[in-house]
Amino acid sequence: MSRIAKNPITVPSGVKVEVEGQLVKINGPKGSLDYQVVDNVSVALEGSEIKLAPANPAANDYAMAGTMRSLLNNMVVGVSSGFEKKLELVGVGYRAQAKGKTLNLTLGFSHPVEYPVPEGISIETPSQTEIVVKGSDKQKVGQVAAEIRAYRPPEPYKGKGVKYADERIIRKEAKKK
Repeated sequence: MSRIAKNPITVPSGVKVEVEGQLVKINGPKGSLDYQVVDNVSVALEGSEIKLAPANPAANDYAMAGTMRSLLNNMVVGVSSGFEKKLELVGVGYRAQAKGKTLNLTLGFSHPVEYPVPEGISIETPSQTEIVVKGSDKQKVGQVAAEIRAYRPPEPYKGKGVKYADERIIRKEAKKK
């Protein structure tokens, strides 16, 4: 059996979990999420633990049980403490400013870039060169951060662009005469 699927998910206090057949609803202080678990994985709520098991002893079902466990655990963590990704802007004149439901970016283009913030995500700009993407859905937080980074990915010569805070850019040497 999958080593990940064997571990039950411990539900912290303040988080409410409902299992209706294959639909799992999780409510917490940071929001509520629901997920339709695939049919070849069985879900059970026992006390304050969520247990997953493969429906059949097929190899694919064991792998799927581990995947479902990881997704449900990310939902429990998301509604209790939330997820965040930090982005940094590197470059002269590169600026970011959060205004309501839009993120205004100045990235050296002839026009300002306006990114509409999706529902369930909050974006903060502690300084003009920092962006913090927060939310309860791990997948959505990562997707929004990737979309912002895609406007101007970091280039390898000077390192200019939008990069993740923990990202290392492998630098190249400029051509020689």
